Amino acid sequence: MRPTISAIALCGAIIAFAMIASAQNAFAVAEVGQPAPALVVPELNGQSFDLSALRGKVVVINFWATWCQPCRQEMPALSAFYRQYHGQGLEMIGLSADRPHERSTVATVMKSFDYPAAMLDDVKDDGFGDPDSLPVTFIIDGNGIVRAKFTPDVTLATEKSLSAAVLPLLPSKPVEQSSRVQGSTMGP
Repeated sequence: MRPTISAIALCGAIIAFAMIASAQNAFAVAEVGQPAPALVVPELNGQSFDLSALRGKVVVINFWATWCQPCRQEMPALSAFYRQYHGQGLEMIGLSADRPHERSTVATVMKSFDYPAAMLDDVKDDGFGDPDSLPVTFIIDGNGIVRAKFTPDVTLATEKSLSAAVLPLLPSKPVEQSSRVQGSTMGP
């Protein structure tokens, strides 16, 4: 029995709908109040970033791109905030959505900032998925729970918004510097 054209069209429509729904929900995994999804990626400097290994620390994950003007506006505030609070239990990573062939441009841009960066295309374990807009910034508490999400249509990452979201989550006393090392596979 041969499939009819209408049956083939229906199957194609179902597959297309499933792909669109999947793409629309790809970023829905990281919801405020829920456990943060997995994220493992090699940084531009060769170290390994593993979100699960950073339990006990507050983590800021910023999705950005070199061509994104709002992203570039946030970066000085992110860098200043990281510089000020890194010794108090704050970790941060900027995940560039630029294409792999733009890695050198991303590395050049990041030389002006203090926090680590990586390429989204290099992610090895990514429960966050691809962002549907840029910039997107997630704040994750020491227990691995997403506590805030900044998007350009609601709130950009500024020193004020970062302070409001992050400072209440930091421990009251300074903690040891990051244990991230090249090839680190520490667990929670």
